[in-house]
Amino acid sequence: MSRQFDAVLFDLDGVLTSTTPLHIDAWKRTFDPLLAELGQAPFDAHREYADHVDGKPRYDGVRDFLRSRGARLTEVQVAEIGDRKQVLVERALARDGVQSYPGSERWVRALRARGIRTAVVSSSANAPQVLRAAGIDDVFDEVVDGGEVARLGLRGKPAPDGFLEAPRRLGVPAHRAAVVEDALAGVAAGRAGEFRLVIGVARTVARAELHAAGAHLVVDDLGELAA
Repeated sequence: MSRQFDAVLFDLDGVLTSTTPLHIDAWKRTFDPLLAELGQAPFDAHREYADHVDGKPRYDGVRDFLRSRGARLTEVQVAEIGDRKQVLVERALARDGVQSYPGSERWVRALRARGIRTAVVSSSANAPQVLRAAGIDDVFDEVVDGGEVARLGLRGKPAPDGFLEAPRRLGVPAHRAAVVEDALAGVAAGRAGEFRLVIGVARTVARAELHAAGAHLVVDDLGELAA
């Protein structure tokens, strides 16, 4: 690995930390009352989360999901719904805390020991808070989160903008960096950025789907790479 790459870029939720269920629950609690008003079925926490929400900036997730259900909203409504979900996430983080995946943390620390630089690229605006709460903020050189993406006017995943910003900050060419993702939109972003390797982590999405989205390599847990 150290001969092929100078940096590895990680998604956060579902890759480094076990916060995906928290986000799924917040989305479901946000969407289900709206869907009930529309006379529609509840939010599918597996299929619809993976297809329309996972890995995307919060407002993009709102637009894409509700568009898939035939709903058209104003930007004010999109923001209100997205902000409602954000409040639920913040409350859950404060109440339940955060844990990192041991295999992920082990591999990140092994990379660092070999002189490979690391960064987090996440659509979440909570990324720095989550990293601190999980006790792993010290092992990343850069964090490009949802707030930074918006501030810089970058496109969210599945566009590669955030992933391309991270190696720029690290002083590493993109073709010398690898991307690690668990979301279909994130895998697509990694391939669009023409990174040398895109690694999929099969936690909420099937291995075959990650491969089909463009992952070169798929693992169940990053501890497999540490071994």
